[in-house]
Parts: sequence; C-alpha cells; structure tokens
Amino acid sequence: MEFVVNKETKTVLITKEFDAPRDLVWDAYTKAELLDQWWAPKPYSSRTKVMNFREGGRRFYAMASPEGAERWVLQKYTSITPKTNFKLFNTFADADENVELPGSDWDLNFSEQDGKTTVHVSIYNESLERLERMIEFGFVEGTKAQLKNLEELLAKLSRAKETRR
Repeated sequence: MEFVVNKETKTVLITKEFDAPRDLVWDAYTKAELLDQWWAPKPYSSRTKVMNFREGGRRFYAMASPEGAERWVLQKYTSITPKTNFKLFNTFADADENVELPGSDWDLNFSEQDGKTTVHVSIYNESLERLERMIEFGFVEGTKAQLKNLEELLAKLSRAKETRR
C-alpha cells in the first residue's frame, strides 16, 4: 500500500491492491451493506443512514464508538463512471446533516489486472488546516485499519462465491 500526505498541495494519495476482481471491490465501495462491514477501523462501526449511489446522490453515515458516540459524515457523489471511477465531496456533519465546512474532494479510480484490483484514491482538502486536523485525529492509521478490514471482507466474499459454484 502507498500512502502519501502532501501538505503543499493539501492532498492525500492512497494506492492499494486487492486480491479480488474489480466488480467485487467496486461493490464494497458502493453498497451500504458492504461499506458498513469495513469502513470503520475496529472497534468502531460504520452505520449508513442514507445511501443513494448515483450522481447527485449521497451517503450519510455515522462512525460510532463502542460506547455509542457518533461522528456523522456526509458524502455527495459528484461523478460516477461505473466500475472505474467515482468522485465525491466529503464533509463532517451533525446528526441532522448540517455540514461542517470545509470539506474534501475524493477521486477514486479502480483498475483490474490478472484478477487483482488496484484502487487509487486522491483526496484534496479545501484547507491545509483541515488536512492537518485529519492527520492529527488518526486518519492515516484509521485508513490503514479500514483497508485491512476490506481485505478481510473481500477474502470472505471471494470464499463464499467459490463455495456457491
């Protein structure tokens, strides 16, 4: 996995290869029932309240602690090219979807070669202050833990798919 934080350009670049076909990885990023299984670093959980994966749609979810504390996030989908790319605007919010600006623009690209899928994520932050706050609150460690969760989920889904054959 590659994880680069560039404070000059206010971006985070993440590249991760998964031992799974693109269709499966795409579904894991775009279907609430799968996202909620891996999006939060343990012991936290992800709970999607609303998800309309379409251009102009949104995902509104909470990252919940084991004690029940919730941190809400609103993601608005700005562009979708099925199975290869989607873009979204991401911002914190309260439980009533009142957003906390500034936010960040995410650009996710999916490619497959020899049954393995590579996901490239570029996250542009509107302000350096927001980027630094993300890093301070454990974004790097949390993202690495999330992607480990995703690897485990993809392996489980792949095994289940093989069993059904």
